[in-house]
Amino acid sequence: MEGRYHTGNSTKAAVITHPHPLYGGDMTNPVVAAIATAYQNAGFATLRFNFRGTGESGGTHDQGVGEQVDVVGAVDFLKGEGLGEIHLSGYSFGAWVNAMALQGALSVQGLTMVAPPVAFIDFKDDLRLPMLSAVLAGSRDEYAPPDQIRPLMGQWNPAARLEIIDGADHFFFGFLDEVTRGLV
Repeated sequence: MEGRYHTGNSTKAAVITHPHPLYGGDMTNPVVAAIATAYQNAGFATLRFNFRGTGESGGTHDQGVGEQVDVVGAVDFLKGEGLGEIHLSGYSFGAWVNAMALQGALSVQGLTMVAPPVAFIDFKDDLRLPMLSAVLAGSRDEYAPPDQIRPLMGQWNPAARLEIIDGADHFFFGFLDEVTRGLV
């Protein structure tokens, strides 16, 4: 897998996943970079990477199934680096992949989601995400509409906060600073 690893100043680290690769998503996406900055500002090491078949990562797109394996591999890499507290954060498709990966044996200590595309991809009716701390969405997002996310928060994790960035759409053009400030 092709990735960018940034060391932090603690034993905490975050794996950051990108939007849908079939629609141009990759680890260099500006929102993904803003998420990395948010975690780095909080002292975390960060690893953002390209899912299989994206950029220089080998393989082919696997409809989110193989991409869950990619997330597990990224977490294993950080654990191999001696980092003890691992968080996941994903934007759009990456948020969904992370949530699905957590339904298996993957164990992490924290989760944040930016614009989880609940109007575009099925997030399962019985999805529980006890490690979820925050969800960010734009008020004008047609793929992650706040009115569809809000009722899911009680199921995912009632203690997690939902932050709506007024005026932002799914791509957060002009709102990247708000993404960085509002996440961690």
